[in-house]
Amino acid sequence: MAFKTSARAKPQEKNSPDAQSISRALLRWYDRHARELPWRVGPEAREQGVRAERYAVWLSEIMLQQTTVATVAPRYAAFLKRWPTVAAMAAAPVDDILGQWAGLGYYARARNLHKCAIEVAKRGGFPESESELRELPGIGAYTAAAIAAIAFDKRAVVVDGNVERIISRLFMIDIPLTAAKTLIKEYAETIWPSKRSGDFAQGLMDLGANVCRPKAPTCLLCPITKHCAAQQAGVAEAYPVRPAKKPKSQRVGAVFALINARGEMLFERRPDKGLLGGMLGLPGTAWTEELNREAKSAAPVNATWEKLGAITHTFTHFHLMLDVYAATAPKGTRKNTDQRWIKPDEARVPTVMKKAVRLVCEAKQYDG
Repeated sequence: MAFKTSARAKPQEKNSPDAQSISRALLRWYDRHARELPWRVGPEAREQGVRAERYAVWLSEIMLQQTTVATVAPRYAAFLKRWPTVAAMAAAPVDDILGQWAGLGYYARARNLHKCAIEVAKRGGFPESESELRELPGIGAYTAAAIAAIAFDKRAVVVDGNVERIISRLFMIDIPLTAAKTLIKEYAETIWPSKRSGDFAQGLMDLGANVCRPKAPTCLLCPITKHCAAQQAGVAEAYPVRPAKKPKSQRVGAVFALINARGEMLFERRPDKGLLGGMLGLPGTAWTEELNREAKSAAPVNATWEKLGAITHTFTHFHLMLDVYAATAPKGTRKNTDQRWIKPDEARVPTVMKKAVRLVCEAKQYDG
């Protein structure tokens, strides 16, 4: 029987018969259908006494923010091979972490990953409570709950995009998702079991990934379909309610590739705050709605700059187009403290800068 509730009704009481039925059904389904993921301890291993490695849970959860499992899995393996423990990561230069992170987006996460590793190494391990976990760099409400539940089996309500979708359909929450997050967590709280909290969280994630998908959910395969108000009403795909999408804005800018006699390019460190903060990149202008006609005034040195073309890149909230200029470094050119000469093929830079470097190398028939 589906819950007879709406977004304006109070959630069912915890441990109600329906709530217990949902949690039991979901856990039985997870025991049979859990995804095999490199950072996860599956139900069978858990029954044999194997426990999730705290470092693995933390690392995977940070990497999975705004990134898909398919993208993260091989990158996670590379991280773990290079830094097998939190102490090893804490001892690594931040530039190595940022370089390995290239392509995973949101580089602030990589800087916080390093800061957090240093703090955890000082503490001698990860704290177990959500409140203490949230004190660590880069760990917000969701990540703290995920680590507490999965690594320590604490009762912590873990709500990611998959869980939001399931809860929205289960209770037919008719408020747009951006405004419904607190309410969704309240409803999730009513069905969250006291035991096997981590398995329940991962079960919901797997259910959302493989069954309760955004489009064409396979409701007949869902272990809790009889409780789902949206499915019973035949409108599962209408939930969660999405606000109208705003068109992405367009920004423009320019970057400058200065090449010295050794075939190295001049890269500089971006400010710690802001997009791509702390990453190496080509010197350039600010990214604005209109490109200043005097863009060349932002060039790192006075040289004969040649415009080679433009590259485009799309971020979460805007499209970017960068004009790309190149020049040979005049004799006696000196870098400042935030700049480095690096061979193009050795530069660990974000994807947008890789595109610009590639354009320069191709235009100049230069292989670095």
